[in-house]
Amino acid sequence: MSDGNSEKEPITFVDNRKIDPQERSPRSDQTAQAGEVRESAAAEAAAGPGPDAGNGTEPVIGTDEGAEILAESITKELAERTADLQRLTAEYANYRRRVERDRQATIDSAKASVVSELLGVLDDLDRARAHGDLDAGPLKSVADKLADALHKQGLQEFGTEGEPFDPTLHEAVQHEGSGHDPVIGLVMRKGYRFGDRVLRHALVGVTDGVADLVEEEASDADANANNQ
Repeated sequence: MSDGNSEKEPITFVDNRKIDPQERSPRSDQTAQAGEVRESAAAEAAAGPGPDAGNGTEPVIGTDEGAEILAESITKELAERTADLQRLTAEYANYRRRVERDRQATIDSAKASVVSELLGVLDDLDRARAHGDLDAGPLKSVADKLADALHKQGLQEFGTEGEPFDPTLHEAVQHEGSGHDPVIGLVMRKGYRFGDRVLRHALVGVTDGVADLVEEEASDADANANNQ
């Protein structure tokens, strides 16, 4: 073999098939379509919103109609928040008044309970005063200070002679006369109340009032005149 044949010549292939320049692969078509979509989107973004952009649910900021809708929404929300705040303020004020009323009622109840335990002491002091034991001396000063302290706390006594009889305050243990206009004729035990609460009813004897006595005397005089 010769040296010229020892070196291999390059092999080449020739494709004699005819290719239609109009034919393209599906992949090339998809790539071209994607490029066209991207170019169209970029063009729309650069052009800005169209004339129908304000027809959606969200108002377009910068227009008169959008500003008016936004102002109405803010005003409505502000009114609702103001009404909620006013309602909460009223509820809190009612709560404070209720708590204060309950607290005062508890204090008055406690005071009335303590004062009720001292009514027996006041009865003893009244009996001592009736016997003249409190006319002078240190016991009189103690009795006066105790009575003043209880009166300052709200204790009030009732049931005196000549006072009109009231069944809600007085308990009658004896009765004299016809009873048309009853008044207290005898006080056997004083009654006490603390504020609007009656701690103890007064034990009294009831007799006729002055008007009944005058009418009774006039009736007796007429009867005597007729008998004569």
